[in-house]
Amino acid sequence: MSDQIRLPDLSTDKDYSGASFSPIYSTTVTVSGGLAAHGRASGLARSDDGALDISLRMPTEFGGHGEGTNPEQLIAAGFAACFHGALSLVARQEELDPVVISVDATVAFGRDPEDGGYLLHVDLVVNWPGVASDLAAPLLDKASSLCPYIKMGRQGTPTTITLAP
Repeated sequence: MSDQIRLPDLSTDKDYSGASFSPIYSTTVTVSGGLAAHGRASGLARSDDGALDISLRMPTEFGGHGEGTNPEQLIAAGFAACFHGALSLVARQEELDPVVISVDATVAFGRDPEDGGYLLHVDLVVNWPGVASDLAAPLLDKASSLCPYIKMGRQGTPTTITLAP
């Protein structure tokens, strides 16, 4: 028999204060280049706790063999999971059962027309059988305002880049 999975002890109802970012959780994933010395083409990704330990491979669209996970799949999983969690919280606050909710995340990698570099585009599709769109719409909006992945896409994410000593 499996252990009961506990819901996170996070809520929009809890008091919080402060003028600066206050981390609740952080993780580190290290990517090395693997055989081709290229993180995207043959990289190895491992989290500091060892829970994530995967090989990265380029999709066939980039000339790879497509025999492995790529960064866009990881981003899609993060977006879908985070938004699902936010929507689940909002649904429970409205006394709605979130069990049937699923979230599809599509991440597209393409050219940025402004600078010729690269850009990601994310599309989320929420499947919520039995819930009318007029009831779901404000809950989707509220979940959007809570989800840090959505905020990251809309507002950007503070990022620092340093060279290790």
